[in-house]
Amino acid sequence: MTTSILDLGTDRIAESTAEGDDLRLAEALRLGTESAYEELLGRFQQPVYNLAIRLLGDSTEAADVVQEVFLKVFRNIGSFRGHSTLKTWIYRITVNEAHNARRWFFRHRRREVELDTNPDDTRHWKEAIPDRRRSPYEVAVEREQHVMIEAALDRLNPIFREAVVLRDITGLSYEEIAEILNVSLGTVKSRILRGREALREQLAGSLNARPTLRLVPKTAE
Repeated sequence: MTTSILDLGTDRIAESTAEGDDLRLAEALRLGTESAYEELLGRFQQPVYNLAIRLLGDSTEAADVVQEVFLKVFRNIGSFRGHSTLKTWIYRITVNEAHNARRWFFRHRRREVELDTNPDDTRHWKEAIPDRRRSPYEVAVEREQHVMIEAALDRLNPIFREAVVLRDITGLSYEEIAEILNVSLGTVKSRILRGREALREQLAGSLNARPTLRLVPKTAE
């Protein structure tokens, strides 16, 4: 599939617009404009939380990281010069804060592994699930698959997990990930490849170890 000159021109216009929006927002934040803070949180609060919880696997830790991330954004917005996108800059801060939280966690607490089957609290691999009527069996199988994926992801080496999360869940480009992690493009691709392979092995082991899920429908009385 070829890319037309028109497509390339459209992409450049979109990139230029995004860069202008980032610089405009950064300048408004430097000036202390209240609406700028609201815009920043509206654009990035949920994505930052989603990234943090994927990296840490704990909602409380992720919420703490979100607070630290935005404190650092507010304090250091003067250092943002538009050499990267605002998203990349904020995600880099998020990854660093997740590293800090993880180090603190292993220094001060024992890791507790908990399998929470409450559907209201279960974190999904995909944030949005089509709203279709499904059988109880389909719902249960889907929920079980999500829990298995999350558990397997949590067991990955953190270095591989963050690369896989940034690429396969957050949807960033290899170039953006390299900038966020401050590593070469080749290292990014290698970590993603190894992380995906480790994730497949984890899931294969879980599938072999788990009991068969059976739902027996109630007979009409």
